[in-house]
Formats: sequence, structure tokens, C-alpha cells
Amino acid sequence: MFLVNPAETAMDYEKLQQLNEKLFFTVGDAARVFSLKPESARVLCSRYRKKGIFVRIKNNFYVTEANWSRYGREDLFRIANFLQVPSYLSFLSALSYYGITTQVPRGSCESASVKRSIEFTAAGTVFVFRKIKREYYFGFEKKDGLFIATPEKALLDSLYLYSLNRYPLDTAALDPGKIDPEKIRKSAEPFPTKTRRLAEEICAT
Repeated sequence: MFLVNPAETAMDYEKLQQLNEKLFFTVGDAARVFSLKPESARVLCSRYRKKGIFVRIKNNFYVTEANWSRYGREDLFRIANFLQVPSYLSFLSALSYYGITTQVPRGSCESASVKRSIEFTAAGTVFVFRKIKREYYFGFEKKDGLFIATPEKALLDSLYLYSLNRYPLDTAALDPGKIDPEKIRKSAEPFPTKTRRLAEEICAT
């Protein structure tokens, strides 16, 4: 249910319901729904954010509070796919999704990207994008409507940054039985020697 101020008209409520049908929306979407010019729609989005009706994730990227309060992990993953394009879910977010680690990244969604490393924080959730080299940008698929690394690639992405002391991976929390040794050997070929060795050690346990 929307947290609509009593002063809001019934017409506004109906228009808010239209935005509620979207996973996320932009100022342009709000302009179309409310029949406003872009600048007026921007002011409306800012006003509704302050009232707690909208959640702002980044510039020109909003979610209705009604949706945000009921979204689960997969919904947040799908949003992450759109926050920075191209990107795919990886690291602990993907490893936890597959049940490969007991190290759960609470309150965050981690993705790999070739553009830049950046974070967006919204209502207690942090969307983290970690830049990787273009030659390592592979090994993901569309699963359940979202782009996510394969189990083996999620582990390699994590091990690569871990080997550079840039990622807090708890290797003792990993379940190597859920990793295909042959797939990880093949996927590890482009990675540095240290990453490949770490992968071999984990698969051998």
C-alpha cells in the first residue's frame, strides 16, 4: 500500500499504481504517467522521495516504496543488471545464490563490470559494481531473467580480486563439491597464475 498523503488526489493514486507495475522507473516514466514536462516530473520525484513514496537508487532511477518493501533478492539482482550496463551478478552474490558459500553478503548486490567500480546505496541496500579487465568479462548467462555468472566464473572473479588483496573472500566457507573442476580449469585459462592456483587448491579439497 502506498504511503500517500491525504492531500494527494485519487487521480495521483491511480497514476502511482501505474508506476508500481514497473520493476523500476525513470523521471521520463513519471513524466509520461503524470503528463508532466521533464523538469516538473523531476521535482515530483524529488518531492515523493522525501515523502517516502519513492526510493531513489541513483540519478534518474527510482522504485516505488510499495515495491521496494516487498522485493526479494532476485528482484534486487534484476535491478542491479540495469544500474550499470553491461554488467552481471558475480562474486559473493552469485556464490551465495548457487549455495557455494556460507559467507552471505548481507545488504549488498555485487556485480562485475568493464566500465568502472562504483556503489549505489538505497534504503540500506548497496549495489556494488567491481571493474574487471575486458578479457575476463565472460562466463555469465541469463538465468531466471537476470544476467549472472556461472558458478565457476563467480568463484574465479572472486579469487582474482582476492589474490590482489582487493576482496574479502573466506575460502573456508566455500563448498568445492558444487564446482565443476573441468569447467573451472577451462574458464581459468585467461587468468593470472595465482588465480589459477587458488582455484586448483579449492577444487582439490
